[in-house]
Amino acid sequence: MTVTTSLEPVNTKPTIATILLVEDDASLAEWIQQYLQGHEYQLRHLARGDLVIAAVQEQKPDVIILDVMLPGKNGFDICRELRTFYNGPILMLTALNEETDEVLGLELGANDYLNKPVRPRVLLARIKALLRREPVEQLDGQLQFGQLRIVRDAKAVFYREQAVPLTANEFDVLWLLASQAGQVISRDKLVSQLRGFEYDGFDRSIDIRISRLRKKLLDNTEQPYRIKTVWSRGYLFSPEAWE
Repeated sequence: MTVTTSLEPVNTKPTIATILLVEDDASLAEWIQQYLQGHEYQLRHLARGDLVIAAVQEQKPDVIILDVMLPGKNGFDICRELRTFYNGPILMLTALNEETDEVLGLELGANDYLNKPVRPRVLLARIKALLRREPVEQLDGQLQFGQLRIVRDAKAVFYREQAVPLTANEFDVLWLLASQAGQVISRDKLVSQLRGFEYDGFDRSIDIRISRLRKKLLDNTEQPYRIKTVWSRGYLFSPEAWE
């Protein structure tokens, strides 16, 4: 007797990541679309900032590439609003080339930024890094150091029973340092684990986040003793400095 078995075809094709590009420069948007589509990403393009929130809620893209200067609504305001409901990676593009703008973007929840003019291979590498980015290694429960309490699941920090308002990016840096308290963590490791690519000697986002953390956690910004800089080696979270 012959038995015929019907099997559903197995789909081995990898999932195509969807990218929302928000850029009002038509020529720049066109080449980014063509370049990334040539690398098998699915693109949607918007040229106005006031259309972004509704589009993200509807489309749920895997990555958002967000220009700063946009008609309708600027990228900073968009990023702030997105972070109330969107947890995916946000890569900001800026022609401003000012450190204060980089700081503001990171504080508002952007994962990465690129200054214009955009280099195609760098843009592609950053997108790949964001897509393969893994969350910071997490431990069960909470971390307690004297009067400092760090709650992993809620991404909440309390010092002397007062809530310390941190961005998600700042919390991730703090958790990684505090979960390895007393050990020197190199800048290379911080960049690799938090941003997904190797430190190239120029990226300053980790330094910016640590600087903001020190201010919010009442560290001495001139001679830090809570989150210490160990020259040529990295950063060290001091477990005894939280009375």
